[in-house]
Amino acid sequence: MRAFPALALAVGSWAAGSAALAQPFGFPTANRALLTPGGEPAFFAATPGQPWVTGSFGCVRSEGGQWHEGLDIRCLRRDQQGEPSDPVVATADGVVAYFSLKPALSNYGRYVILRHQVEGIEIFSLYAHLSQVRPDLQPGLAVRAGEAIGVMGRSTNTGAGISRERAHVHFELNLRLSDSFTTWQKQHQPGQRNDHGEWNGHNFLGIDPAQVFRDEARLGPHFSLLNQLRSQAELCRVRVRRTGFAWLRRCPGLIVPNPTAEREGVAGWELALNYAGIPFQLIPRAASELKGKGAVQLVSVNESEREEHPCRRLVVRRGGRWELSPRGSELIDLLVH
Repeated sequence: MRAFPALALAVGSWAAGSAALAQPFGFPTANRALLTPGGEPAFFAATPGQPWVTGSFGCVRSEGGQWHEGLDIRCLRRDQQGEPSDPVVATADGVVAYFSLKPALSNYGRYVILRHQVEGIEIFSLYAHLSQVRPDLQPGLAVRAGEAIGVMGRSTNTGAGISRERAHVHFELNLRLSDSFTTWQKQHQPGQRNDHGEWNGHNFLGIDPAQVFRDEARLGPHFSLLNQLRSQAELCRVRVRRTGFAWLRRCPGLIVPNPTAEREGVAGWELALNYAGIPFQLIPRAASELKGKGAVQLVSVNESEREEHPCRRLVVRRGGRWELSPRGSELIDLLVH
């Protein structure tokens, strides 16, 4: 097994420069080909026999029909056996939230989740398929941007595995849906296995890290994660007769003031969702503004956005009218649980 003290020394000088170049997020490895014109094939690890786009974020697999939550980033270094040896580093200052050392428990293999606070938003970074996790990592341990947390690998529990040639780190930037996923799952999915508790992947929604990196490079110190989230394209708008759910506390900067609700009291919320399901605009609503008696109401659908990003299938058309799909209804239910 390769020693982590050597890894820390190897990554030191690069990490310091990387943290200074890209704020608040740095690349999780030394591979920065994404920012080179035409550099995508050198950055993304494509699925076998497919173009580089299949290693990127979104509806990029199975001809647009399959969702990919993060980025698959190619390795730059290999050891004498041809295995990847790239250090994997924290994308930003944060704390260790969770890690799993048992590849059999997830198609992520060995992975680490870090928690960050950026512009008042709680955001989580995930680093998967690692060959090694730094041995002193513990939940709550503070880490600095660019600090080594593991070594790139190809660990997974999938039957096909990950070939040596396609070895990569799977990297995500996520927002967490609920503080009570375990309770919700026991109520709505009784008997379904959950090896990771509140850190189950179904409790997270991803944003596109590639767009974050590109916008940081373009805007420099003027980059704002909050502004990027606020400017998402709207897939649909939903009203819920619930208050006080965790998303409001985690993302207060996404709340839009409403004088009527401030005057009469908040009885529910109107949520604008992007195609990934992220509620990027939160409007408090008074009882007088909530039409109908349902706990959840689909207000509108952006049909062009639905056509451009079909694979998440959060809304469906039935009998000439739009409604939340079972997946969309489940997402909202978990969000406000």
